[in-house]
Amino acid sequence: MKFTRARARRAAAIAGAALTAGLVALPLAAPASASAAGSGTVTVIHGVPGLTVDVYVNGKATLTGFTPDTVTPPIALPAGTYTIDIRKAGAPPSAPPAITGTATLAAGANASLVAHLSASGQPELTAYPNTTSGLAAGKARVIVRHDAAAPAVDVRANGQPVITNLTNPNQKSLDVAAGTVSADVVLAGQSTPVIGPATLSTPSARPSRATCTCSPRP
Repeated sequence: MKFTRARARRAAAIAGAALTAGLVALPLAAPASASAAGSGTVTVIHGVPGLTVDVYVNGKATLTGFTPDTVTPPIALPAGTYTIDIRKAGAPPSAPPAITGTATLAAGANASLVAHLSASGQPELTAYPNTTSGLAAGKARVIVRHDAAAPAVDVRANGQPVITNLTNPNQKSLDVAAGTVSADVVLAGQSTPVIGPATLSTPSARPSRATCTCSPRP
């Protein structure tokens, strides 16, 4: 999924610089409906703190009353280019969007579209490809995305760094042993958690999804 940032304006209702991070164990395959010729799969994630929104796709209200830290199920869509406008919930369709952009979904693609804050605190959209290739028995896949108004971070499992110097708006994919770990996030090179610790359960290789989102406020 190719994403072109058009413009991103900070909405007056967005305040503060909360730190938001998602740890997502991805499904191994797209839903059957998305595997049809000419379709792709999109998961929409709301990571802008403090703002309930309405999401418009090609001018039509598609998600209304979409609250922060919400993740939609995978949605099958026809391949094509879409204009996405995000407005404060209840705002008229003619109101200037808080975030706007275009996204091109290729046939067979599997992607997540995330509304989040940039490192400088500006609301924006980022499209991330979801890796859905097979896994070895007993393994799980974890995707970590830095979508916070924050500098580079390290991600730790049971106190040990597994991802280092991750910057906004990048992501890192890990294939790990299935099970349960204590996960936290620290500023790069430091040891004091800014997110967590939180228990993260990673299921063994099968089409399933587990999501953990932590949003401490300053």
